[in-house]
Amino acid sequence: MANVELTMKNLAARGYAVSRFPDKEAAVQYLLQEVGGKPVGIGGSTTIAEMDLFPRLEARGDVFWHNVQREEGIIEKADAAPIYLMSANGVSESGQIINIDGKGNRVANMSYGHERVYIIIGVNKIAPTDAEALWRAKNIASPKNARRVNATTPCAQGEIICHDCKAANRICRSFAILEAPPFSIPHFEIVIIDEALGF
Repeated sequence: MANVELTMKNLAARGYAVSRFPDKEAAVQYLLQEVGGKPVGIGGSTTIAEMDLFPRLEARGDVFWHNVQREEGIIEKADAAPIYLMSANGVSESGQIINIDGKGNRVANMSYGHERVYIIIGVNKIAPTDAEALWRAKNIASPKNARRVNATTPCAQGEIICHDCKAANRICRSFAILEAPPFSIPHFEIVIIDEALGF
């Protein structure tokens, strides 16, 4: 099992704000307070879906999430919001944050364009080493996401592991590894929840 305290210490040393909550409801209350009434963009995230955060944000103001709102241009509205919420596919105890994306919107938004970015993770996303965090992103999170979107990739149809396929609807197209918060984002926070959430 990963060492959460060590992970928090190393994330803070890399320059991230770090917060930790015993359960998803405590994290929701914190995020609602942090966001206030400002517009919020959300990246595709099973973690956030499991928190039931979207309707509570929607009751407070503008929130843009293509997982729920299917109208044209919703991703672009999320991209333009001052606050962006997302999760990660893997985080190492050393503080590396890894995401794999199909469209590229999440990996772009974790790097540029917002006043505040919050990466919300359950403790299941933390791996002991950088290599294990990357392995987790490729071989646990990505195949489960491929199944979620009904992809016809080998990882979605057969063994749940990366096959490094060349399928037309492969969702593993853009990889991002953050070593530290980008200079362009004034507040970058990792929100850790002591529950298993998302992929």
